[in-house]
Amino acid sequence: ARKQFCGSVEVYIREFMPLEWSLSHDRSSHNAFVKVIVDKRVKGKQTVLGIHYVGPNAGEVMQGYGAAMKNGLTYEHLKDTVGIHPTSSEEIVQISVTKSSGDSASAGGC
Repeated sequence: ARKQFCGSVEVYIREFMPLEWSLSHDRSSHNAFVKVIVDKRVKGKQTVLGIHYVGPNAGEVMQGYGAAMKNGLTYEHLKDTVGIHPTSSEEIVQISVTKSSGDSASAGGC
């Protein structure tokens, strides 16, 4: 994506503990991860180029985002969306840390 979009790519990242994993001691050391890749050439309209999600129910979580991307999903659309709580998908619409910032991608608890 960086090569195709001439370096105009921003990558948002988030690591979090899904609620259903936090209830099991066997899974408590594993986190889920989401990455949203956007084209940042147009300020205020960062088109989503891709979303990567590793976590529970990935197929169900990603299906709606795939349809939205085909219809011009932007980062601003994600930020304007109220996430259903408590769901893993909620973490995608709350994503705000960029990889280039060097800040921690770890989400805080409730």
